[in-house]
Amino acid sequence: KKLYISEPSNAYDFGRIINAVNSNKDKAACADLLTITDPKKLPVLLTNKLEGEIFLIFIQALEYYIVGKDPGLVYQHLFYLSKVERFKVVLALLSKNEKNQVQQLFDLLSENQNNQYSLEDLESLKKVYEL
Repeated sequence: KKLYISEPSNAYDFGRIINAVNSNKDKAACADLLTITDPKKLPVLLTNKLEGEIFLIFIQALEYYIVGKDPGLVYQHLFYLSKVERFKVVLALLSKNEKNQVQQLFDLLSENQNNQYSLEDLESLKKVYEL
């Protein structure tokens, strides 16, 4: 069954939704969640709960469902995701294959570049993601 996603009002809500999304590996529901969540709120909503699995489902949801429609939103999410506690830890634990998925998303962002971010912005964010 499709998960119904409503805007999370706090970190607890967000965590609950993320766990449901993650246990079902539901990228479409994750995309819905990321579409209605203000990217600026990610560090507050994720608190110290960021894990590799969650990071990857975010990356996949952004790549499969959002980058073609709204590359600006994807850039914002990647930017604020990098401000989340444990981001560096999660990044350090990614496999080569997982790193390639992140690289692919950045490639799509440069192909779909719009006025919400410059290629320079993108390059400096890539460095943050150690790409």
